[in-house]
Amino acid sequence: MSGVELRAVSADEADLRLDRWLRRHYPSLGHGRLQKLLRTGQVRVDGHRAQGQLRLEPGQTVRVPPLPASPEDPVARPARPQDAARLRPLVLFEDDALLVLNKPPGLAVQGGTGTTRHIDAMLADLVGGEERPRLVHRLDRDTSGLLVVAKTAPAATRLTQAFRRHEVDKLYWALVAGRPAEAAGLIDQPLAKQAAARGERMAPDEAGRRARTLYRVVARAGKVASWLALKPLTGRTHQLRVHCLALGTPILGDGKYGGAAARLPGAPKGLMLHARELRLPHPHGGTLALTAPLPDTVKAGFAHLGFEPDHSLPGATLADFDPA
Repeated sequence: MSGVELRAVSADEADLRLDRWLRRHYPSLGHGRLQKLLRTGQVRVDGHRAQGQLRLEPGQTVRVPPLPASPEDPVARPARPQDAARLRPLVLFEDDALLVLNKPPGLAVQGGTGTTRHIDAMLADLVGGEERPRLVHRLDRDTSGLLVVAKTAPAATRLTQAFRRHEVDKLYWALVAGRPAEAAGLIDQPLAKQAAARGERMAPDEAGRRARTLYRVVARAGKVASWLALKPLTGRTHQLRVHCLALGTPILGDGKYGGAAARLPGAPKGLMLHARELRLPHPHGGTLALTAPLPDTVKAGFAHLGFEPDHSLPGATLADFDPA
C-alpha cells in the first residue's frame, strides 16, 4: 500500500475489535508491526487514536498508514488476470458506483488466519483503475449469493450507511433439517460471541446484541426437512445459522452449529444457505433489486429433497414479507 487509506467499517463488522479488523483486511500485517502502528497513533478511528481492543461501529472510518508492499497486499501485488477471469462470470450487476456478485460457496470474502485467496484481494484486478473497490458487507465463506461491492469512496459511505440504517432488504433461502412448529414468525433472540474449542462462535444470550429474523416455510419434505425463506432485520455474525438452530431446524450442512443434526443420509455436502434477493438504495438514487441464481451445490440439495426452486411459491420472495 503506497499511501494512506481510509476504509469504512461495514454493517456486518459491528462490534469487531480494531486489531482483528486490521488482521482481517491486512492479513500480511505482522503482530509487532500492528502493535507499533497502534501505539504510535498511525492507525486512527474517526480521526482519533485508538487501541486494539476498541470495538468498531458501522460507518466509522479507519485510517491506515502506508504499509510495506507484500505479495498478499491486493493493491501492491502484481496484477493477476486469472483473478479477474474468475470473478467476471460472477458479476450480476455493475455500473460506475458499485457491482454485485453472486458469490459461490467455499470462496472467502475477506482474508484471515491461513486465508490468502479471497474476494477482497481479487477485486482490484476485476475493476482496475487507481481506486480500490470496497466491500460494504460480508457473507460467510460457505454461504453463497449476493455480495455488494462499492467502486468509489462516496458509494462505500452511502451503502455502508444504508446497511447500518436497515435500509437494505435481504432475503435468504435455506434448507433445514426438520420443520418449524409455526409456518411463519419472528425469531427475536439476542446473540453474543462465546469462546469455543475452535475459535469463537455465536450463541443465544439475553445480554447480547439484539438479533431479529423473519421466516416463512416455503415447502416441507414431510418431517425430514424444510425450505425456509429468511429475512434478517439485523446483521449479526452467523445470525441466520444460530436462529435456525433456535427454531430446532439447523441449516443442512452446518457442522459448526448443527452438528450431526444438520446432516441427512445421502444429502449433498455444503451449507444450504443462499443470499437470494437484495433490495437497496442506489448511491445515485432509486432502488436496486437483484436476485441471485442458486449454485450447483444448493440446487443439488433442492433436488435431493424433491423441491423445485420456484420463486412464485408463497413466501419465497421479499415481496411476501412486505407489509400488506
